[in-house]
Amino acid sequence: MLRSLAARGMLAALCCTLPFAPALADHRQEDAAPLVIGHRGASGYLPEHTLESYALAIELGADYIEPDLVATRDGHLIARHEPNIINTTDVGSRPEFAGRKRKAVVDGVEEEGYFASDFTLAEIKQLRAVQAFAERPQQFNSRFEIPTLEEVIELAKRKSAEKRRTIGIYPETKHPTYHKDLGLPLEGRLVDALRKAGWNRRNAPVFIQSFEQGNLKELRAMTPVRLVQLVDADDVNADGTLAYNKPFDRPYDWTASGRPELLARTFGYFATDAGLDEIRGYADGIGPWKRYIVSTAAAGLPGPGEGSRTLLPPTDLIERAHKRGLLVHTWTFRNEQRRLPSDYAGNPVNEYLQFYRLGIDGVFSDFPDTAVASRALHALEARKDAAGCLTGEKQDKERRRPACGGRAD
Repeated sequence: MLRSLAARGMLAALCCTLPFAPALADHRQEDAAPLVIGHRGASGYLPEHTLESYALAIELGADYIEPDLVATRDGHLIARHEPNIINTTDVGSRPEFAGRKRKAVVDGVEEEGYFASDFTLAEIKQLRAVQAFAERPQQFNSRFEIPTLEEVIELAKRKSAEKRRTIGIYPETKHPTYHKDLGLPLEGRLVDALRKAGWNRRNAPVFIQSFEQGNLKELRAMTPVRLVQLVDADDVNADGTLAYNKPFDRPYDWTASGRPELLARTFGYFATDAGLDEIRGYADGIGPWKRYIVSTAAAGLPGPGEGSRTLLPPTDLIERAHKRGLLVHTWTFRNEQRRLPSDYAGNPVNEYLQFYRLGIDGVFSDFPDTAVASRALHALEARKDAAGCLTGEKQDKERRRPACGGRAD
């Protein structure tokens, strides 16, 4: 089943790029940029945060797989996008757990559903994952278990040996202040799992990401692995500026602190020079929403969703972050037409190529095959440009003129 999906996914990604298909047979060197991170696995094809979804992402060429981490009642870390598991598992159809449905406040917002912290790991293992997006394949619902962090690490190690390339993990600590208030802090549990796996070291194939700042500063004192500050926003205004509405206005630990200087900030602070300088003191990179790099403006076009919008000129965020030695990994890349601004002409490859040309260090993708195919095209493009530059150098030398300059992009 995974081989079939992998083949179909790669063919779809190459629909407009078949002349370059032979170059995709050899996966790029594992230490080359940009990285492709399987966002919740290959969540465009299979229910997210399952071993099957992660395995498919690896088959499709992902360098890293991303487990979002929440805690069970008995303190185990499991891979779920949110503490509320109502939309990503079949718990609502399980009569034995009907009494667990309740309301809870997560980062200042009341939600109703089923919360991982109300279940033991043994109970979680009785549930099965479901596809969270209605427009994506539903035939795999209720077939796959919810994995623990340890199981995800074991999968990455096993697949690394099978594929003879390094496959890393990119865990996100979800709502760390919320978990700490429950008496289920995530930090120590995550570091313990890395230590047991032999991965609590600087050169381990691990990035840890978080939207909260205090959580990352705490982790910095506990582990040498690479840390990434996520940078969020709520939406994009008609003019392309970013909207900072609760609860996506600022890191929740800033809100919970009550400190006036932090309450005066939004996530946008992290994209300023002062914010980047601050991040450099405790993290190795930033993970901004892609609209911090390339935003869009309302254009009234007939396309669905973002298809009605046009691209604005790129910002200089990547350049400013790189000047400070910070990596930049951005999110989330998806293939559905409604998620592609009009300038990409309905082809998700065009979006990847723009970000690769801008110098991005990594992309989170629900469709890792498309990201990998686009990266191969970008590499071909770069080689073609380099060959052209060398030819120009020879001609310029003969004419005693300055040699070919660098690429504008």
